[in-house]
Amino acid sequence: MASDKTQYIVALIAEFAAHYGLTTVQAAQYLSSYKALELYDRQYEYLHTQSFASNVRDLSAYCRRMGGTL
Repeated sequence: MASDKTQYIVALIAEFAAHYGLTTVQAAQYLSSYKALELYDRQYEYLHTQSFASNVRDLSAYCRRMGGTL
């Protein structure tokens, strides 16, 4: 199960990076700095049932609420 969660979060970071034209390292750092990865780790059971597009939108909105600019 932990492996599935890790693979999903890695894929989600890659989708976020592609959407915003970032490297995966830049995307991971951005998401981590606004605590979005912690949120997705805690809420994985629900969030992995949603589309990547929906999750990228939700990640963006969450980060903006936390002070992000993307």
